[in-house]
Amino acid sequence: MQLSPHFSLEELTKSQTGERLGLDNDPNPAQLAALKALCVNVLEPIRNHFNRPVVISSGFRGPALNMATGGASNSQHCLGEAADIEIPGVSNNELARYIALHVPHDQVIREFPKPGVPDSGWVHVSYCAKKPNRNQELTANKVNGKTVYSEGLPV
Repeated sequence: MQLSPHFSLEELTKSQTGERLGLDNDPNPAQLAALKALCVNVLEPIRNHFNRPVVISSGFRGPALNMATGGASNSQHCLGEAADIEIPGVSNNELARYIALHVPHDQVIREFPKPGVPDSGWVHVSYCAKKPNRNQELTANKVNGKTVYSEGLPV
């Protein structure tokens, strides 16, 4: 099933962990609607701007998959509102800055960047179709084994 011209339900629900553990990762109708909104309003504009495929490393995660991957219990991935992405040939810093300035979003998080390595980590982006988006830009780093979020994106 196509969610938008360039994004399928399969690529937004695919999970190696889920497959290995035999977990159901099918979204319900509300989650499916949220995934479509994410694709149409966020992922398609990103793909069209860079004119390159957007690689989704994590999209929708049902409750069992979210638990198996150690995701936060309140993760927007569980609602169908978030994806972790990269674009080959585009630094993750550039991608996050573009989203922050030009794409509607609830959050754009530069996840686990290494200083001086603009391709390290990945970009988390979320979009809420049913409530106002917060337009947050954050950076996530590990500090003493815990994920700590700070305001803003790396330069």
